[in-house]
Amino acid sequence: MNERQTAEQRIATLREQLREHNYRYYVLDSPLISDAEYDALLRELEELENRYPDLVTPDSPTQRVGAPPREELGTVRHSIPMLSLESIYSEAEYQRFIERMQREVGYVPELIGEPKYDGLAVELVYREGVLVTGSTRGDGYTGEDVTDNLRTIRNLPLRLRHSGEQPLPSLVEVRGEVLLPLRAFRRLNRQREEAGEPIFANPRNAAAGSLRQLDSRITASRPLEVYCYAVGQVEGVEFATEGEVLETLRNWGLRVDKLIRLCPDAQTALEFHRELETQRDDLPYEIDGVVFKTNDRSLQTALGERSRSPRWAVAFKFPARQKTTKLRDIVVSVGRTGVLTPVAILEPVEIGGVKVSRASLHNLEEIERKDIRLGDTLLVERAGDVIPYVVKPLVENRTGQEQRFHMPDHCPVCGSQVLRTEGDPLAHCLNLDCPAQLEGRLQHYAGRGALDIEGLGEKLAHQFVETGLVKHLPDLYALNLERLVSLERMGEKSARNLLDQLERSKRTTLPRFLYALSIPHVGEHVATLLATHFGSLERLRNADEQELLSIPGIGPEIAASVYRFLHERRNLETLERLLEHGVQPQAAESAAPGPLTDKTFVFTGGLQDFTREQAAAAVQARGGHVSGSVSARTSYVVVGEDPGSKRDRALELGIPTLTEGEFKALLEG
Repeated sequence: MNERQTAEQRIATLREQLREHNYRYYVLDSPLISDAEYDALLRELEELENRYPDLVTPDSPTQRVGAPPREELGTVRHSIPMLSLESIYSEAEYQRFIERMQREVGYVPELIGEPKYDGLAVELVYREGVLVTGSTRGDGYTGEDVTDNLRTIRNLPLRLRHSGEQPLPSLVEVRGEVLLPLRAFRRLNRQREEAGEPIFANPRNAAAGSLRQLDSRITASRPLEVYCYAVGQVEGVEFATEGEVLETLRNWGLRVDKLIRLCPDAQTALEFHRELETQRDDLPYEIDGVVFKTNDRSLQTALGERSRSPRWAVAFKFPARQKTTKLRDIVVSVGRTGVLTPVAILEPVEIGGVKVSRASLHNLEEIERKDIRLGDTLLVERAGDVIPYVVKPLVENRTGQEQRFHMPDHCPVCGSQVLRTEGDPLAHCLNLDCPAQLEGRLQHYAGRGALDIEGLGEKLAHQFVETGLVKHLPDLYALNLERLVSLERMGEKSARNLLDQLERSKRTTLPRFLYALSIPHVGEHVATLLATHFGSLERLRNADEQELLSIPGIGPEIAASVYRFLHERRNLETLERLLEHGVQPQAAESAAPGPLTDKTFVFTGGLQDFTREQAAAAVQARGGHVSGSVSARTSYVVVGEDPGSKRDRALELGIPTLTEGEFKALLEG
């Protein structure tokens, strides 16, 4: 086989691979490789086609910018193609971009530097100032019609503002990026995890998945944002520079990023790139580089375009944050609250300047959902301040030797039986004295919502465990002055104060004591429900799961967790020792009847004027109950900002929903 035949064969292979990756990225929102790896394949194809131009075909991935749109959403033809940008990765490549423009126009033009958002590109068509159509980029020529979904985005004006003497254009096509802010992304994934739904791999996938919903109500429930940065066809207004475009978009009421900067020369632009890279982890959204454009729009016309990208702009990417690597092993760590977490042991790989050799796999359900197996090749991501995250296994790389992972039935640290309840993706070690949990349990036991032992914080808990002074929770009450003053930085006065605090903590309430024990799924609210219903620790210890389930607000997961915790042999021994040391949890007072007696409330989303605890306390003070899940027994679901699946469940069951304002009115009434 001669050199041309080899190139022809490689070109065919690359085209097939790139088409498949385009489909997975743009249509399925489920990429198999990182952006950097995709760009490397595309570059190799471009180089081969440049060497053999007669082998270029109209349907080559180098001639297109995406993948066909999904027909079920409807399609929109772009009047001016939405081209992609040439990606560069080094200062040397940036210098070649500058030199090329200098050769063609005779000088180094002024540049506009913009954050390169890691979201979903869209086009917004306004006629007479009114939004009439919104679409995704799609393949660059035809996009998906997502008008109804875009209308739900709060920072996107449905009608442009008219400001100044200049009239609004009869037609303007605005280009922008739909993003999901990092804070909202993490909150959405937490909600999906709690609801047993698959979590999104990254904010870009979450934004794309949210915008391309067939039901716009789902899109409306997610706090997407749009940042605008360019125009397509415009009728009635002319722009000399990109700076004028951005200023006008801002005046029309469209969001334009304040980080965008005018760079008078190449060096200033390069410094802006370096500056933005250092700020990357502090931004509220994901970016993966800086876009540099020629500011003068007449020069853009003069420089022209390639088949798939303009010659007057580049995307200067930051170092890649995704890489592929081998999964060597899965080990199980035990956290300070007793949660067992499977951790991937990886062949070390550098991602974003950091060497990564471990990544959390969260829980067994997540491993099974992604079908991660020992020996797999994994796509691993590190974004912003997020710890390394396994996006997915590359199943096409499997050899047949990969093995499934099984969560241990017993704690790998103390050997106690592990609790896994139906509907709960997490596995828990219930042993109060598990060495892996002791520091965390001591801090929680002494916390403000628990026994409120002033002076016993993180550092002292660490000293107690490290020196062996406290090997079990009840050992706190065996401490004496001599032992305490032997600790580093512990004077006699501080030691006496701590002993006084420990003595005072023995006289506590049953709700505080139950909360202090770190029983899985038992927070302050559930502890109060249990204490109010049973009245004493003894009665609670003798209760079976059915009696626990009969309490409003207690579901199967909580009932199973409480029952198993209080029937773990070592926990019973610990409780007996605490009682022997004089800990005397007092019975809780029964809730007085009130206007909300026999009413059960569920909260979803964020509230503006209440914390979740304050809202629950307000309901309980009026005789009502608060539950963590929606069921037929629920009276009301209070819907706050960015609600989760509980709102949808309420609608399914026909349960009344309340806004925060309606909830406040009900409390006041």
